[in-house]
Amino acid sequence: MTELPLEQVRTLLAVVDEGTFDAAAAALHVTPSAVSQRVKALEQRTGRVLLQRTRPVRPTESGAVLVRFARQLARLERDAWGELGLDGTGEPTRVSVAVNADSLATWFLPVLTRVADVCFELHREDEDHTAALLREGLVMAAVTSLPDPVPGCAVRPLGRMRYLPVAAPEFVADRLAGRPPAQALAGAPVVVFDRKDDFQDGFARRLGHASAGPFRHQVPTSEGFLDAVAAGLGWGMLPEAQAGPLLERGRLTVLVPGEHVDIALYWQQWKLDSPALAALADAVTAAAARALRH
Repeated sequence: MTELPLEQVRTLLAVVDEGTFDAAAAALHVTPSAVSQRVKALEQRTGRVLLQRTRPVRPTESGAVLVRFARQLARLERDAWGELGLDGTGEPTRVSVAVNADSLATWFLPVLTRVADVCFELHREDEDHTAALLREGLVMAAVTSLPDPVPGCAVRPLGRMRYLPVAAPEFVADRLAGRPPAQALAGAPVVVFDRKDDFQDGFARRLGHASAGPFRHQVPTSEGFLDAVAAGLGWGMLPEAQAGPLLERGRLTVLVPGEHVDIALYWQQWKLDSPALAALADAVTAAAARALRH
């Protein structure tokens, strides 16, 4: 095999993006039979199954490699048109980025205002899972806790986001019953982001408990999480930048003085000579230098 037929690769990408063969056919202005034939031909050429025939369709591990290639190819094509001073697609430059919720709520969004003439598509995901979106070719860049580069990506360290174990003073008085917080947290109500969130459990284990308590409130937004803890719904780990103003006003208290958790964050992006990606990377790095610990 000496080359990957671009028509087939682009068809594979359309199927993944549209979710079905029929929808991809409509987007490409061809018949569903033509789409199916192109995908089968690409699978025969590579000798691998590239799609899980589910609804919606999902790429296999091998398919994700080609989906990522197709997106990179499209990015380079648009950049080439731009450098020629021509509008090859009739659409603005788009960059897809995976970002964890706490970064979105604290320091990341102002970064985007420093990158001109780019439309951003943001995917919110836990920092431990954003790299998976890079592997699948769903995004071009990500804020992640993974220091090892995803294949085809470059990595820059951003800094450390500090988290504090906090609760409302009323919660401490009512729920911890005068016991040392380090002893009482295992049975106290706790706020978690979602079912994948084991951050509070990890802190409880650090204090010698098996996990945080079984009485859990799920609040799946960073701002809502902050409000839930400040309202006294439970204790939780909050970013220092979010907790700081409420700690100063006495609306929150640190449960275990001197204890905190630092999460190292990294910027990973495709290894492409893309002006839009380069400008975004520089803006992200500069903002992280001001907002995160080093």
